[in-house]
Amino acid sequence: MKVPFLDLKASFSEIQDDLEDAMLNSVRSGQYIGGDSLEYLPDDFKAFVGSDHCVGVANGLDALVLSLKVLGVGAGDEVIVPSNTFIATWLAVTQCGAIPVPVEPHIDTYNIDASLIEAKITDRTKAIIPVHLYGQAADLDEILILAKEYNLYVVEDAAQAHGASYNGRKIGSHGDLVTWSFYPGKNLGALGDGGAITTNNKDLAARLRVFRNYGSHERYVHSVLGANSRLDSLQAAILSVKLKYLKDWNERRSRIASIYNEEFKDLPITLPSVRTYNDSVWHLYCIRSKNRDEIRNGLSLLGVETLIHYPIPPHLQDAYRFLNFDKNAFPLAESIASELISIPIGPSLSDLQVDHVVKSMKKLVSGDI
Repeated sequence: MKVPFLDLKASFSEIQDDLEDAMLNSVRSGQYIGGDSLEYLPDDFKAFVGSDHCVGVANGLDALVLSLKVLGVGAGDEVIVPSNTFIATWLAVTQCGAIPVPVEPHIDTYNIDASLIEAKITDRTKAIIPVHLYGQAADLDEILILAKEYNLYVVEDAAQAHGASYNGRKIGSHGDLVTWSFYPGKNLGALGDGGAITTNNKDLAARLRVFRNYGSHERYVHSVLGANSRLDSLQAAILSVKLKYLKDWNERRSRIASIYNEEFKDLPITLPSVRTYNDSVWHLYCIRSKNRDEIRNGLSLLGVETLIHYPIPPHLQDAYRFLNFDKNAFPLAESIASELISIPIGPSLSDLQVDHVVKSMKKLVSGDI
């Protein structure tokens, strides 16, 4: 049996008729930038996450960059970021001319350790970017208290947390701005690139709408040095359809995670840990092992595809050599990068495929292969 890490074709086939109707209606409308279908998604998505405003943009990285820029983050500023994250979190900071200041994660949740943030705050710190990694929210209460005390902005990176909750409230409006990616592999994924920013701040939402559209609030009238970063109508129509299924898909992910947690609990691997006050949407199911390569190779022989998120932490990437971080500068991030394995948890997995992953893992780790 073959178990792909994520079967996007199966996800499409599941709701193919609805998606094709939405795409055809969008194409026939003749409105490909803006238009009615673009307006449906922001209204639906802000209602889903519980925010007052939603601004569609071209992709998740742009969502971060635009958010920082409308908050005035620029050259000479510092922004606190996780040491354990996808590089986009850091790229957004440097694309604004600011400097990323890394903070190590909790080794159990992999999210930024809020207790370590205060020590990294200086008079140049402008914002904090907590990332809700792998589907679980970061410790927002501690971060928001710190931000208020030091007069800092909080820009949440929720690219992996569509539908996740923190203390019973959906991610989407805790911080000043919350950024989203609709990359195809996300829990809510487009059929191409896409992104959004949600907020309860009316003024910030209005400024973002101007900034994403060449800095224009009226055609040929440009009030700021803006960008071209608009979510196109076709992707908005697709996402509006998929949003109706997101709750069910997240519940399916959660059921698979529960099966894995129960079946793997006695194996000599480290399982993911979710805070009692969090409702994870299980974007990824990540285990840790010092024998990662052997496990991955063995699972591959048994037909189970795995991935590594992420094999090289940002501070060791050539792109950030100019920051002069040595190896072992962030040992937790480096340890996670060397031990983490992501196993299939997509909502299109069949019961038979889930069972095959379980049996394969047990056979492999117990030494029966």
